[in-house]
Amino acid sequence: MSIKTFELISTTENGIQLISYVALPENATDDNPVAGILVAPEWWGVVEHPKNVTERLAKAGYAAVAMDVYGEGKLTSDAAQANMWMEQVLADQDMLMARCRLILNDFSDQLAVDSDNLGAIGYCFGGKIVLDMAREGMPLKAVATFHGNPSPKQPANEQFTAKVLVAHGRDDSMVSMDAIEGLKSELDAANIDYTIDVYDGAKHGFTNPNADERAAKNDVDLGYNETAAKQSWDNMLEFMKDNLA
Repeated sequence: MSIKTFELISTTENGIQLISYVALPENATDDNPVAGILVAPEWWGVVEHPKNVTERLAKAGYAAVAMDVYGEGKLTSDAAQANMWMEQVLADQDMLMARCRLILNDFSDQLAVDSDNLGAIGYCFGGKIVLDMAREGMPLKAVATFHGNPSPKQPANEQFTAKVLVAHGRDDSMVSMDAIEGLKSELDAANIDYTIDVYDGAKHGFTNPNADERAAKNDVDLGYNETAAKQSWDNMLEFMKDNLA
């Protein structure tokens, strides 16, 4: 399927520009809006991987946006820089969620996007972002995380209406199986419909083809796993198909 891509610029109250990346199927029009999926990137920002994800989603028939939560289109391949930016936005999680809501609203106001059928997927730090968007009661029907950080801004409650799919690597040294058990307990307590898939031999960052290169450069425990990446992607597409009309 042919697609079109463009930047979506949202401006915060204090004048920060959020420069997100949108991909749409060519057949998505005002008269034929399609379901939308928001993509929350890893801590590197809107680099090649999340852009590729939005394009793959568009080829699968969805409108998609890679969210620039740092603002001004900042991106890096340096882990120390990425960690600094991540800590900066996590220091004010109300601001972070306000930025996500602004991007969601601007994206779903695109006439070719069906605002009644929205989902979100997040990678690593982005996994926390999309879960927190659902915890905040944003209008998402389905949320999927890949090697995501599950730590909550606040625990899920009746505001959380999305169904959840979690793809986790058993060999992830950054997000422990205990953290995943904690997420299970949180979602159980809020009576949320969820599925957790654990992939043997998969490390943190297992979906990102650049993970090994980033690991070597930054001396961090990341690794691409082609088998787990493919299976988790196929499962996510099936999950979105089931939950977004």
